Amino acid sequence: MKHFPRVLIVEDEPAIAELIAVNLRHNGFQPIWAEEGVAAQRELDAVLPDVILLDWMLPGQSGVALARRWRADARTKGIPILMLTARGDEPDKVAGLDAGADDYITKPFSTQELLARIRAVLRRRAPEQVDVSITIGALALDSATHRVSWQGQVLKIGPTEFKLLNYLMKHRERVHSRAQLLDKVWGDHVFIEERTVDVHVKRLREALGAAGAMVETVRGAGYRLTAQAQVASQA
Repeated sequence: MKHFPRVLIVEDEPAIAELIAVNLRHNGFQPIWAEEGVAAQRELDAVLPDVILLDWMLPGQSGVALARRWRADARTKGIPILMLTARGDEPDKVAGLDAGADDYITKPFSTQELLARIRAVLRRRAPEQVDVSITIGALALDSATHRVSWQGQVLKIGPTEFKLLNYLMKHRERVHSRAQLLDKVWGDHVFIEERTVDVHVKRLREALGAAGAMVETVRGAGYRLTAQAQVASQA
């Protein structure tokens, strides 16, 4: 029996929700609609969807607050979240990603763009779920528990910075351009400005504290994570 990916639409405007649902049905998806967070939670408790389309502005809890809550819950943390937002400003986009969203799409959007984003997060979902532990010197990352520690002390790191650090640690000592990081960490984000990477690298360094020196800027090329700086910081 063919599996039709379930898409939970959390959107308080019925006309927009219905338009999205109709287009999803015509393209092989199974849409479920919830008007706000309480109804969305009921749907999640019943059956987990394959993707969540989450509106930023909702009655009651905001989309950002819901994204944070679902990312903190072990049962729902692996579900891809696409933020639907009328907010086009970069700080708002970054806030959505920082709350745990995998992608965002700004209203008004085309059906083809929405379908492409959904398919992209579904393609990326499987390989990213592998639970691994990586240790470089005194810096350790555990995907299973979503923890990062430095010299035995657990650090507080946001979900997007965690994904970025995970990728850099897996590919240590290599230089990665901003475009490469957008592709490998965020996915097919052709609509995101490369400066977004700089914002998250800055936040990652701040969260790492003394270990932040391990994330090096390579002028004119991009970023890399190196053990060399870590050795110096322990001296």
